[in-house]
Amino acid sequence: MSEDLLLIDGQCGLCSWSGQFLSKRLKRPLNILEQESAIGMSHMQEFNIEVDSLVLIRNNNSYVFSSAAIRCLLYLGWHYRILFPFAWLVPKFLRDAIYKIVSKNRQRILYVKN
Repeated sequence: MSEDLLLIDGQCGLCSWSGQFLSKRLKRPLNILEQESAIGMSHMQEFNIEVDSLVLIRNNNSYVFSSAAIRCLLYLGWHYRILFPFAWLVPKFLRDAIYKIVSKNRQRILYVKN
């Protein structure tokens, strides 16, 4: 796979909102797909990913949790990208803990009607 790919939970309002936010501000190519789609499930299997999380596949490497979210900054304009090095200053265990708290409660944050 040569294209970078962001896999989001299509049933999650926060994830869908984030995907829309990113797609309107992209400065570099990034395909945003739902994990539940046929292509999304195929990539999840290909990279042996079984987490319920944001997944970024970049340069044939997969990233999850806060690592995926922070790397998404690299696809945006300079005023977002400038935050990238500062986000890495936060220790991974703390970043992932915060990410998982938000992720666990994401259905309550923004609700998507089916």
